[in-house]
Amino acid sequence: MPLATARRSGLVDEVIGQLRAAIAAGEWPVGERIPTEPELVASLGVGRNTVREAVRALSHSGLLEVRQGDGTYVRATSEVSGAIRRLCGSELREVLQVRRTLEMEGARLAALNRTEEDVAALTDLLAKRDHAYTERRTEDFAHIDTEFHLAVVRSGHNTLLAELYLGLTEVVMASVAATAEPSGDIADIGHKGLLEAIEAKDADRATAEAGGFLDELLAALPDQAT
Repeated sequence: MPLATARRSGLVDEVIGQLRAAIAAGEWPVGERIPTEPELVASLGVGRNTVREAVRALSHSGLLEVRQGDGTYVRATSEVSGAIRRLCGSELREVLQVRRTLEMEGARLAALNRTEEDVAALTDLLAKRDHAYTERRTEDFAHIDTEFHLAVVRSGHNTLLAELYLGLTEVVMASVAATAEPSGDIADIGHKGLLEAIEAKDADRATAEAGGFLDELLAALPDQAT
């Protein structure tokens, strides 16, 4: 979709907002190069300095990455995700530890607050996830598994927690893919028990299920100082 021409007031902030919205909407996927500076200048109707300041700000927040001599690339879809990427990098253990904290509370709230529509959506996602696992479609499995965990958190109907977790979706998906076996087989830990606990509104069991499978993944990592 074309970017709207920015108004004269608060030009840098407006350009930042429009670029952020385009990234969040998937106009430029993660890993893809955004339009060149002259193209952005023409699309937005602003000067080069304004575009440069906006790109610099989004680079500092972790959404963009400026590669000298190559261009500017999308690094994350939200500031939260960008911050997590900078803090954790490839540290899978740290990502799993953060996931454990958020997902245990998310599962507890889901068991307490879920609706019948939530259960139906979770059931559908789990079936699709398990089908991808059976067919060894690792990329699809990682994507759907991440969707399932996000749906669990959303079923708790705590908007702030859901937004925090949404900001982690890229690193969550990366952590799911990273726990695949080197042979290409998918290291799967089933989530049927988690879904059953949420459906039964058993908060204690849901919390234990959510923490249990992440504890298994953490225990499987090579020993290192934590």
